[in-house]
Amino acid sequence: MLDLLIIGGVAAGSAAAIYAARAKMNFKVIAKDLGGEVANSGEIGNYPGFNEIHGFELAQKFADQIKFNRIDFEMGVTVKDVTLSGKTFIVAATDENNQPKTYEAKAIILATGARPRPLGVPGEKELYLKGLSYCSTCDGPLYRDKVVTTIGGGNVALESILMLAGLAKKVYSINCNSEFRGERVYIEKIKNLSNVELISNAQTTKILGDQSVTGVEYLDKVTNKKKTVATQGVFIHAGIIPNTEMVKNLGVLDKGGFIEVNTRMETKISGFFAAGDVVNIPYKQITIAVGQGATALLSAQVYLNRWE
Repeated sequence: MLDLLIIGGVAAGSAAAIYAARAKMNFKVIAKDLGGEVANSGEIGNYPGFNEIHGFELAQKFADQIKFNRIDFEMGVTVKDVTLSGKTFIVAATDENNQPKTYEAKAIILATGARPRPLGVPGEKELYLKGLSYCSTCDGPLYRDKVVTTIGGGNVALESILMLAGLAKKVYSINCNSEFRGERVYIEKIKNLSNVELISNAQTTKILGDQSVTGVEYLDKVTNKKKTVATQGVFIHAGIIPNTEMVKNLGVLDKGGFIEVNTRMETKISGFFAAGDVVNIPYKQITIAVGQGATALLSAQVYLNRWE
């Protein structure tokens, strides 16, 4: 039996694992991959220590530090269920070959992050990977010198616009709000780009196309009329869904599916800690996730020292 099992290996999980390794704890890290949404980020300019770094490169640096600390890391593991047996956590999972695996630990840190939220409009499922993507970093380079559209109004959408503006001939930005909710430095940069057209107060109603994306239909909330833009690519950045399905029966989730934690990253279940985009703390930033991962580990260490 492990003292600690860390589930998830990106920002929060990596930070927790590095602290655990330095404390010589009996632990293991399991995760689907070592990149997650960090690797899908564009240029990052607010991570301490780097004036600017690409998300994929930062994820690789996390991986390098995992290797440097000789951390027991199992990749390709999908966690299906977490249950409590007395004071022990039983984690049911499958490996990359879909073979069942079981882990047992005195404490766990869940740092499984979140995934992109779909819009839920007609044409979205049908045209996924046929001109529609949730990852500008992954698929943006395919649209060099083409016309593309970004849907969303937060930082991820802003990052998408900035990256695509350097590749595409024309970038449309469809935002259901009157203003962006992201960082002012990004907004000011976008306003100075000649190949970007901002469409605000616009509710996306349909993704158009048959074999591939040809346009986006939206409702102009000012005129209450439907309009369309012709486009060859669509990038959706409409928020996130926490990856918490494996703990839905433990009674630790809020109405949005995020894990409820206190300032020590403790849940209502003793020995169960969580960190990163998966928790109910409102701000979703890589730097915040790293701090939460370290906090969760230190709290777990205190818990384990008292474990009987």
